Amino acid sequence: MKKNIRYHLSSALNSYAILFFSQNKILGTLLFVVSMFNLNAGISGLACLICALLLVNSSGFNKENIKSGLYSFNPLLLGIGFGTFYNFNYAFWFWLAAACLLCVVLSVSLTALLGKYALPTLSIPFVITFWIVLIAANGYAGMGLIQKSSSLVFELATNVPSRFTSICNFFDKLNMPAYLALFFRSVSAVLFQNSIFAGILISLGFFIHSRIGFSLLIIGFVAACIINHLTGTYPDGISYYHLGANFMMVSCAIGGFFLIPSWRSYLWAIATIPLIFLVLNGISRLLGIHSLPVFSMPFCLVTVGLLYFFMLRKTTGKLKLTALQNYSPETNLYQFLNGEERLKGFRYLALNLPFMGSWSVSQAYNGDITHKGEWSEALDFVLKDIDNKTYEWPGIKPEDYYCYNKPVLAAAAGYVCEVIDHVDDNVIGQVNLAQNWGNTVVIKHTDNLFTKVSHLKKNSVKVKVGDYVKQGDVIALCGNSGRSPEPHLHFQVQKTPFIGSKTFAYPFAYFVNEQTNELKSFEIPKQNEVVKSPEINPYLKHAFNFQPGYITRVSNEIKQSETWEVFTDDFNYTYFFCHENGAIAYFVNNENVFYFTRFYGNRKSLLFIFYQSAYKINYSAHQANDVFANDTEHFNPGLWLQDLIAPFYTFTKNTYHNIAFTGGEGITLESVAKNRAFGKDKTLMNSKILVDVNGIRSIEILYKNKISKVKWGTGLN
Repeated sequence: MKKNIRYHLSSALNSYAILFFSQNKILGTLLFVVSMFNLNAGISGLACLICALLLVNSSGFNKENIKSGLYSFNPLLLGIGFGTFYNFNYAFWFWLAAACLLCVVLSVSLTALLGKYALPTLSIPFVITFWIVLIAANGYAGMGLIQKSSSLVFELATNVPSRFTSICNFFDKLNMPAYLALFFRSVSAVLFQNSIFAGILISLGFFIHSRIGFSLLIIGFVAACIINHLTGTYPDGISYYHLGANFMMVSCAIGGFFLIPSWRSYLWAIATIPLIFLVLNGISRLLGIHSLPVFSMPFCLVTVGLLYFFMLRKTTGKLKLTALQNYSPETNLYQFLNGEERLKGFRYLALNLPFMGSWSVSQAYNGDITHKGEWSEALDFVLKDIDNKTYEWPGIKPEDYYCYNKPVLAAAAGYVCEVIDHVDDNVIGQVNLAQNWGNTVVIKHTDNLFTKVSHLKKNSVKVKVGDYVKQGDVIALCGNSGRSPEPHLHFQVQKTPFIGSKTFAYPFAYFVNEQTNELKSFEIPKQNEVVKSPEINPYLKHAFNFQPGYITRVSNEIKQSETWEVFTDDFNYTYFFCHENGAIAYFVNNENVFYFTRFYGNRKSLLFIFYQSAYKINYSAHQANDVFANDTEHFNPGLWLQDLIAPFYTFTKNTYHNIAFTGGEGITLESVAKNRAFGKDKTLMNSKILVDVNGIRSIEILYKNKISKVKWGTGLN
């Protein structure tokens, strides 16, 4: 019962909040209250909203879409518009019900149709439905709809809401600059109002929800006013409704909601304003023939058109579309930046080092010897002793060199597509320029992704063209053939299968920097760096090997108990689900590390404690370093300055460090999270996870000056 009430309340509030690209319950509540300033419009809007939710819920449509408000915000707009345009009578409620049904059908259908192209529906269903209503009502007086004022059809101007006359009059008579008053009236026009007080409340709520979004509202408003002043398109000024519902909303949508906020998206937000002028003026002329207002159709057409335009790009460049919508420009931006830094495993095929043991990078990318031009992005590896020498005295023959005759491994699974195995090894100090690459193996891993190892020992290649190899298979031995004055292993990544193909930069998935004892994730080794593959601790790997179907019960010292189960979603991503409170934590579990990717839900959940503590766990004894995204889930004025300038510059960063210690009770994983801003560090969280031969035993965390202890139950799978 409680879950049902929460679900329906969330659906209703999200329907209001999504009018300003939000799912914030506080903003949704505020918009509901403001809609009631015009009581008739507010009541009819709420009635339409309730009917729409009842219809889609009883018809069995997608629950997530219903909860987000995607199917109901257009009927809500329709109801508010109906109450603004027409007087209440029996005909009003009859035709409102019919129009609401049509609007719901259009909302569901267009959401599915445009969704196939990853495009939003916006307010198109509302506009189409209201146009049909206006055409019908103007053509058939017998419908019984009584319009309040003919001017409403064109300007959507309303009188000051009668129930709040004194308050609204007070704000309307304040001695504030004309453009400031126009800004607030324009914001209120999204709810079909003409009230400075309503605009102030909405602006305040929207600013608290999103500083980026609010700044884009201002940018759209200012750009439209400047262009109108320079061109004289509207000598008497732009209609406050068109400013709010078209110019300002398109700036917010393009600048920070459907595109990841950046200086590039802000430029596009400004560039859309002239487009709105053109589309608005052109459609107004066409619709004027039938005495129809344009409503927010220019905003819809320009936004959908630009998004489809961006989707047709073959390379996205640095202007990024929002792939996962969080209904907050700040969250979209911070999660994107966080993912760019830490979730590289979703962008790259995992390549491992092509050797055993610790090797040194004798020549890195853009090296001084041979890694130049089209072949600059390659690596040479050698073995060195404690004296930094690559050979054992006297060093006059290949066998004196430590790396000679050592196994060379496949960096990843694939098919062998090129092999050379007949070239003689060189005398030390001499090179074979005629057969530059010497003995070589090229492996195809995916389309346009090949790895090549060269300068191999003669007759040491253990594979042939067409063979399938697994990651870690021995494919040859290190040699001294080709352009190689002394034994070394040449490794490169290329987009074509041919020997001699030009190189491109590509990271190794996981390797250890032996000088710093740090595990590197999806990085490229640097000059003179000593690297090796991580040594996996089987106890750690067993403890965090959570597979779909795994179930465990956890509890804390105050008798809070939760049951967690591991599932996979439609995209085959794995996550923990808490049965008691619905919290979800997505994670990745591969050969080298366990790490969380995203948390959704109640942050008082014990699952959130585990998410923070085990944010990244190495299956080795090496320190794990990672970064948290800035937290926008809670009211945090301290982050507002960063939010405002985040599209251009970030001065704060949340870091995470984790290292394993072995003791009498097992393995203790100690983690710390810190916030760094203006050169100063502030500790956010400390935790300890105890692991023994049976798996995880307990978690202890210090977070927000509160210590929590969680006892891990036995897996129930």
